[in-house]
Amino acid sequence: MKMQRAFAGLLSGLLFVGVGQPLAAPAAEQAKVSAAVPAGHSLLYEQSFEKGDPIRDFVFTDRSAWKVTGEGKSRALELVKQSDYKPAVRSPFNIALLADRQFGDFVIEVDLLQTGREYGHRDMCLFFGLQDPGRFYYVHLATKMDDHAHNVFIVNNAPRTKISTRTTEGVNWGLEIWHRVRLERKIKEGTIRVFFDDMEKPVMEARDTTFGVGAIGFGSFDDTGKVKNIRIWGPRLEKSRTEIYQRPE
Repeated sequence: MKMQRAFAGLLSGLLFVGVGQPLAAPAAEQAKVSAAVPAGHSLLYEQSFEKGDPIRDFVFTDRSAWKVTGEGKSRALELVKQSDYKPAVRSPFNIALLADRQFGDFVIEVDLLQTGREYGHRDMCLFFGLQDPGRFYYVHLATKMDDHAHNVFIVNNAPRTKISTRTTEGVNWGLEIWHRVRLERKIKEGTIRVFFDDMEKPVMEARDTTFGVGAIGFGSFDDTGKVKNIRIWGPRLEKSRTEIYQRPE
């Protein structure tokens, strides 16, 4: 009888742990799952940069400004210098654009590390809805917010214009620190939301319907940094050859 009671107690404890404290999934599994992916979205693109020749997934405003650096799990796409590129209107210089892929509604999660000096406009950017070099949206994540920094912007054959309806005072990039960034877009509603480390509270919001399906990219206005662990979810992916910027040799 004592053995039966002991076994029942042990079983009860195991059941409590199983229900109340679920075992953590392996890190690799957790990395592939986002708790806030909308219904109807599936993983359309994923790139850790840990294997193969991932630089061939991109086209660049200046191919020589970008390299895959590091070894193993530390490998990343790195913007190592300023691009030799002059946009037709005032807009970011350094762009690594995902080639041959077009996205409508989407959720992006990506890890970014800023490698430049500290100053108010120290930044990294996400580009989306890109139609051509003179028409696109971008998110500018910077140390301090003003009319030209730390906002969501539109470039529509004219110098970039902020379209944020809400933003914060800035972000703290720190030194040698990776940050998780999330960008959500719904085309019909025009909604754009940006998260920085805290995936529950957006640091920026905007609403605009000027551009529809378009390309996605990463980079900086005029700084340097690293990009890693890109994941993009959406209802569908459209493929067409990208005819702008420079392809890897």
